[in-house]
Amino acid sequence: MTADDYLRYILQKYTPNIELAQMNASSLFPIIQTWANQFLVEAIYSGSIAKGTSVSIGSDADIFVSVSSTVQETLSVMYETLNTAFISKGYTTRKQNVSIGVLVGSHKIDITPGKRQSQYGYDHSIYRRKADTWTKTNVQTHISYVAQSNRISEIKLLKIWRELHKIDFPSFYLEMVVIDCLKYARTGNLSENFLTVLSFLADGFSTARYVDPANTANVISEDLNVQEKAIISNAAKVSRSQPNWGNIIG
Repeated sequence: MTADDYLRYILQKYTPNIELAQMNASSLFPIIQTWANQFLVEAIYSGSIAKGTSVSIGSDADIFVSVSSTVQETLSVMYETLNTAFISKGYTTRKQNVSIGVLVGSHKIDITPGKRQSQYGYDHSIYRRKADTWTKTNVQTHISYVAQSNRISEIKLLKIWRELHKIDFPSFYLEMVVIDCLKYARTGNLSENFLTVLSFLADGFSTARYVDPANTANVISEDLNVQEKAIISNAAKVSRSQPNWGNIIG
């Protein structure tokens, strides 16, 4: 088995059951509808399902909840009341940076509420809990940026690696890193490309700056602090030094 064949096997091994994830996630939509009431614009699958980067470990589905620009509550209040709405229905939740993690059966669903900045377009304001502030984002721009990158397989592999090593590495940040450091790499050369990504994480990642393509004021690389980036770099160094692929990603 070649290195590329092994990585294709890993991708197959961690192929998700998207239909089952969506079926479990759908149980949250009535709660979202009740919470948002007349201010709900839409609740859509975003993240890995929309981008084509889903794997069977990690978050199983991402839902972006768009509410009207006319809603009066602050973003922090929106975030907290949505979290309370899920808890009140018996779900276990986990407060994350911009999303709320909800456990539905064995599936982990991430829900991000956002307030439209106007009655037109898809620019939204979302709450950033760690910094207790807000930022502008455009989920549709993010989806297109990743889905059209031709780096879906490498992104999936790095997500699998992240989960196996239990590393905190926000998905869009991860996706931007892969797309950027492979921008001149040959498509389909999985093993060489994946090693290129690991080498970058080990050596150049901690000082690299990434800016949200939907908002130049939002520096994605600031989502992790120095210590959190060091954990990623150290894990990549260890993986890069392993003598066989089974010790890197298995």
